[in-house]
Amino acid sequence: MKKRVVVALGHRALGTTLPEQKIAVKNTAKVIADLIEEGFQVAITHSNAPQIGMIHTAMNEFGHKYEGYTAAPMSVCSAMSQGYIGYDLQNGIREELLNRGIYRTVSTILTQVIVDPYDEAFYTPTKVLGRYMNAEEADIERKKGNYVIEEAGKGFRRVVSAPHPVKIVELDAIQALLDADQIVIAAGGGGIPVLEQENHLKGASAVIEKDLTAGKLAEGIDADQLIILTSVEQVCLHLGKENEEKLGSISVAQAKEYMNEGHFGVYNMLPKFQAAVHFVEERDNRSALITSYDKVKEGLKGKTGTIIHN
Repeated sequence: MKKRVVVALGHRALGTTLPEQKIAVKNTAKVIADLIEEGFQVAITHSNAPQIGMIHTAMNEFGHKYEGYTAAPMSVCSAMSQGYIGYDLQNGIREELLNRGIYRTVSTILTQVIVDPYDEAFYTPTKVLGRYMNAEEADIERKKGNYVIEEAGKGFRRVVSAPHPVKIVELDAIQALLDADQIVIAAGGGGIPVLEQENHLKGASAVIEKDLTAGKLAEGIDADQLIILTSVEQVCLHLGKENEEKLGSISVAQAKEYMNEGHFGVYNMLPKFQAAVHFVEERDNRSALITSYDKVKEGLKGKTGTIIHN
């Protein structure tokens, strides 16, 4: 049987603007194609922070300027970002595979992820996004029940919650495509956040941490390995200090110890370790690799990257 992996693409693998994304995806497609050539079954998820911020800003500006149009909810902005990032990714990967003589379907699934309405994150929003507003516009947002913060000398900005993922709605469809040996792009940006209300799924005003959803996806499809691609080749303790220490192959127990000691940023490396640890300890013979997108080959051979194992 083929080894099944989930690859979580970070910001560097996608770029920020549309032109940057077109260029970045060509390089990222080569990384994915290398994995396919090595015989892996691959599911891909990705970040979307710059993209969803751009969409949110654009839709708000449009609604503000033209009477009769409204701003798009966060869940809709998330769906839009999944669509156009997936479009570029699936076409880039398809082209790279065909250039290598490999014929394989690449599909993007708009993926909803259920969150808990009582998640503590809803009481402490942390994700800042969108355009700067004046005091009057900020007051309108507050009256809608939204959170805003003031940045000195710049204006006000919207802040949304980052709840933990509970369940991936389209997991069966993702599983079916992988079982058919197809390549799947799913749960982009952490998934479209939704609240379950009997048979109805209601979009939530939130964004989900994409690495936590990547871990949830890897568990759901019973992957053998979770590969989290970020901006660094190896995770370091005491980064930039005299006692800087690169982490190579470490156990789940060691990873937990480093997390408890507060070595990793709450909005940066910590979610990656949380996702990796939870995924690895759920089943024997699993591992997680954290490295940069251009070092995946070396990382899979154990030559670089940070590898978390049982």
